[in-house]
Amino acid sequence: MLHFAVDAEALQREVPFVVERFDGQAFVSLVCFTLTDMRPHRGGTLAKVLFRPVGTHRYLNVRTYVRHGEETGVFFLAEWLSSRLATWFGAMPFGLPFRFGRLDYSHENPAEGVHGCVQAGEGRFAYRSLPTAREDARPTGSAPESLDEFLLERYTAFTARHGRRGFFRVWHPTWQVQRMELQVEDRSLLVNAWPWFRSAELAMAHHSRGFDEVWMGWPHGLPL
Repeated sequence: MLHFAVDAEALQREVPFVVERFDGQAFVSLVCFTLTDMRPHRGGTLAKVLFRPVGTHRYLNVRTYVRHGEETGVFFLAEWLSSRLATWFGAMPFGLPFRFGRLDYSHENPAEGVHGCVQAGEGRFAYRSLPTAREDARPTGSAPESLDEFLLERYTAFTARHGRRGFFRVWHPTWQVQRMELQVEDRSLLVNAWPWFRSAELAMAHHSRGFDEVWMGWPHGLPL
């Protein structure tokens, strides 16, 4: 997870919800992960088999932090997926801005370094760490009211598609993470989509081994 401090006014023009800030600063986060074995809660083996073509793929989520009324959450500016079929599946019911790309990640051992590359059209996003993490480092949770907590602990996703706003929720344990030192080697994918990203500054990066199970609820509409 790579977290960038960005121009709040430029970001707000892209977002149909109120952009939240931490100590006056707006953030956009890039979450690079692999989703495995996605399937409906009900349906058993048959549902698992039917979902196999879209059940496992890589993601690049580009998200920011928003508020609707008293509830806080995230808003996805874009999501690149390694499965073209999955881009069709998620956009309609959930209103998510899915795009197809070529994604290559190596995140297994942060002590030896991680790297990744996302390519779509003429743009790339590439990053790499040095093998600086200690072998005995242990992931930890976020301190209350810290920037880490602000960036990580969000369980509602707000959406907007064709003028219709909505939301859905996710459930999983609190994040256990290690801070990482990363170098961004190419951000042209992001600058092509949002020219103001050229001046974005990498503020923090986290590595997590993820979760065995993540639950995602059905989408709901919001009043206009």
